[in-house]
Amino acid sequence: MRALLLQNNTMVPDEVVAAAAKHPYPLVFSTVSGSHLYGFSSPDSDWDLRGAHILSLDQILGLREAEETSENSSKIGLEIDLVTHDVKKFITLLLKPNGYVLEQLLSPIVVTSSPGYEELKSLAPGCITRFHVHHYLGFANNQWKMFTKEPVRRVKPLLYAFRVVLTGIHLMRSGELEPNLRALNELYPIAFIPELIQRKALGAENVTIGDESIDHYEKEFLSLLARLEFEGEKTFLGNKPTVRDQLNDLLIRVRLGTQNQSPML
Repeated sequence: MRALLLQNNTMVPDEVVAAAAKHPYPLVFSTVSGSHLYGFSSPDSDWDLRGAHILSLDQILGLREAEETSENSSKIGLEIDLVTHDVKKFITLLLKPNGYVLEQLLSPIVVTSSPGYEELKSLAPGCITRFHVHHYLGFANNQWKMFTKEPVRRVKPLLYAFRVVLTGIHLMRSGELEPNLRALNELYPIAFIPELIQRKALGAENVTIGDESIDHYEKEFLSLLARLEFEGEKTFLGNKPTVRDQLNDLLIRVRLGTQNQSPML
């Protein structure tokens, strides 16, 4: 197993790759999510692995309850959080305006791949609709509430709030998913974002922030939130996914592949 290179020239540790390799089910894919994907990880940030696994036919046809979602956390050395959904559940979520699974599928930091993953990823653009705006509006509002309700405010939820709202704006404008805040800030510059990223990246995971600039941050955030609503109203994106039949066919082939040891794995 080899370490994988991230965009900021840091490496995905071998322990993270090994955690995915030890998954109890065959994986369609696993990718890195969280702050490493968003461009503002700290030295002590945990590693968030997300993906899709494949339950066999006997597991889904029998009486025993199948493990549609597998969760495994490890704190030996690195803190690794590995969460995957069975491929049917993952595709079902993908067909909804669910930005979480879309970001996991399209993450450029790929740990585990397969031909089924490459096909699934190629169909992702056909799942993006104008209604994804609701996901990003709700997610951004929740992150802002988390930031403001903390007794000692931290940089992390503040960066999350701006990352989410900018990802939503860019998706509505272009139909393209960009989860990395550094890249987003090049497209939609906000003067204080680089300094906040630097504080988070060079400090600890829970680095705090003073109250003196809160009003300024709030004004900028609310302005972006209004822009996200505006972009959602005028977006060219369609009302529903266009690849449901292709995803149905892919799901069947991936599922049968575990039974027949097909190249789809």
